Amino acid sequence: MVVPALSGWALVFALLWADASTGVVAGCALVALAAAVAVLRWPGARGLGQRGLVGATAAVMGTTALALAAHDTIRATGPLRGLAADQATVTIEGTVSADPLILTARAGTAEPDVRVAVELHVDQVTGRGLQAGGSAPVLVVGDQQWSGLQWRARVRATGRLGPASSGADVVAVLRPGGGPVLLDDAGPVAGAAAVVRSRFRQATARLPPDAAGLVPALVVGDRSATPADLTEAMLATGLTHLSAVSGSNIAIVLATALTTCRALGVRRRWRPPVVAGVLAGFVVLARPEPSVLRAAVMGVVGLVGMSASRRRAGLPALGAAVVALLVWDPWLARSYGFALSTLATLGLLLFTRPWGEAIGRRMPAKVAGWGPVLAVPLAAQAMCAPVVVLLQSSVSLVSVPANLLAEPLVAPTTVGGVVVAVVAVASPELAALLAWAPALPALGIAQVARRGADLPWASLPWPGGALGAALLVGVLVVAVLAGPWTMHRIRAQPLLALGAILLAGGLAVPVRDVSWPLPGWQVVMCDVGQGDALVLSTGPGHGVLVDTGPDPALVDGCLDRLGVHVLDAVVLTHFHADHVDGLVGVLRRGGVREVLTSPVAQPAYEVDQVLAMAAAAGIAVTPVYAGDDLSWGQVRARVLWPARVVHDGSVPNNGSVVLAVRSGSTTALLLGDVEREAAAGLLGTLRRDPELSRGVDVVKVAHHGSANRQDELYAVAAGRVGLVSVGAGNDYGHPAASTLELLTGLGYRVARTDEDGDVAVSRDEQGVLVVAHRGR
Repeated sequence: MVVPALSGWALVFALLWADASTGVVAGCALVALAAAVAVLRWPGARGLGQRGLVGATAAVMGTTALALAAHDTIRATGPLRGLAADQATVTIEGTVSADPLILTARAGTAEPDVRVAVELHVDQVTGRGLQAGGSAPVLVVGDQQWSGLQWRARVRATGRLGPASSGADVVAVLRPGGGPVLLDDAGPVAGAAAVVRSRFRQATARLPPDAAGLVPALVVGDRSATPADLTEAMLATGLTHLSAVSGSNIAIVLATALTTCRALGVRRRWRPPVVAGVLAGFVVLARPEPSVLRAAVMGVVGLVGMSASRRRAGLPALGAAVVALLVWDPWLARSYGFALSTLATLGLLLFTRPWGEAIGRRMPAKVAGWGPVLAVPLAAQAMCAPVVVLLQSSVSLVSVPANLLAEPLVAPTTVGGVVVAVVAVASPELAALLAWAPALPALGIAQVARRGADLPWASLPWPGGALGAALLVGVLVVAVLAGPWTMHRIRAQPLLALGAILLAGGLAVPVRDVSWPLPGWQVVMCDVGQGDALVLSTGPGHGVLVDTGPDPALVDGCLDRLGVHVLDAVVLTHFHADHVDGLVGVLRRGGVREVLTSPVAQPAYEVDQVLAMAAAAGIAVTPVYAGDDLSWGQVRARVLWPARVVHDGSVPNNGSVVLAVRSGSTTALLLGDVEREAAAGLLGTLRRDPELSRGVDVVKVAHHGSANRQDELYAVAAGRVGLVSVGAGNDYGHPAASTLELLTGLGYRVARTDEDGDVAVSRDEQGVLVVAHRGR
């Protein structure tokens, strides 16, 4: 079952990635099913031989593709997609299918600016004179009025529809004109779960911040209170799976329930129903969302596979589980969480026993039993490492020891947290006292993450993308196959082994092309045609992307050429298409930590698209304001604008985020698309700033060099280099000849992407160095 399941997964992933039409998907399904019938009906094909495997693989591929076609056909029923394409104003009715997600939150103000994303399963839509039923998921991006909705509540909303991004797991995005109208409360089961979650949250609220965030996250998947810096530390140390409901948590709960049944003398035939009831209750409490259901299935598979009496059933169960989950929700094929959970379970089933025995044989007799314990995190990390590289472009060197230290603390945190949740229903005060029991091991997990992340050698930079993942797979395969022989040779000839290690280390040091990218680059203006995309280097393989340009392929290509695979932030200066339409490609790459935007939410359609794409990727979106200080690695930035909304000229352009940046030793002023009116307000800020008034190294020229400018702004900025991002042969007249003459007259060295391509800037003791990709 494993090979057919992985093949079906790969096919569904490819069809979703290509955004294939329903007809193409159905055609692939029929071809695969026909091939399966032909192979399996061939004389002698039945059984476990090679033909049987081929037939089973074709059958599973056909089944998963057919499930995708069926889901897509059901979603296409009704007028939702057509109304979304026309951006029509509609009224929808549906059921809340997931807890509201806070997308933006402006802290420190009396009235926070909050955007909330809620997924509705819509069954009724009215608009453009039509009233029809259906069955399709719609993402609603509304204000704070939407944050109090309960899972499974039925609501009505009116607003403007917009199409979802390609390959998204929702059909459309709704921007409501107000709050929801509650038609029906959540049912008794969902209501009871909401009460338990609420009282559990109250019981843990007075714990230290790390414990108050981790305990609810581990037990019920509520990560709303987890500190952001703790989340980053757990990501760096490979402990992210402990900050949410995972298969290991569910396996712990089920194992505890089974042990309790044995201790209480429950008969063997009654144990499976009892454990199944515990599993159902836990899933309802944590919300039966795709991630929780996936964790529940993998937890059961892991428990079966690790059982001595049912070990041989583990791999077939895993393959069947993958197929069942993909048939139930084909969009899981694109989920990193699904991939990590499946691979971790596969690693435990394949390697825990042999590696544990091998490790145990090399340990003192008194602690030889620890071998399987040591093998568990090693097997899971080995299988998950290639996927993690896609997310963060590095290999964690502390993930295995960190998991070894943290894993013994997971069970008491999980079991203690479940007890607190149950007690909280009857007595929140008593539950608050009992909450210290799971809080102590949770604080231990947090300390392991924080201390591990602070180590200077916590992670090793590694090539990102598919190439880096494939390279790591090759290294791991060679290490596993050649491991025993290598250890024997090291013991026999230690000096030769030391020399080989030093040689391999020298070969592993990356050697950059001397022409591109510029060694030690700090600022790069990407050639993305008529639009903006600028990259700030925050460290090896890391950067901050300011705007994404109009074309996903162009901005992805620039990031690939620079070797940037992790974006600590994406800053969208404003919401015009030539600055935000490339975001879909950037998010599809993975590795984006946060999205920062202008608070001027115009035009509404582009705003909805950005919020929908970020919500689908699970990434927070936060507006920034004048006076905000930002920091990522070696980059420090101050937000100079917008300080207010300018209603003259283009409101979105004049609401652009303007940044004063120090990237390493290079200073830069990034002007977005501000026009004359906003530039006049910005001019006073520059004059009053003692650092900026001395001049900067780089000025990102506003609005592609438009003639609608404030001349004095460039004189006060006194830049050495002016970067103009502009498309060749554009019909806007950009850059204006008068703007180029002004910059040249003020002593700027002007570089423009339509003539020079990508432009990189760095600074050293001798001055500012500018290198273009086309060799200028």
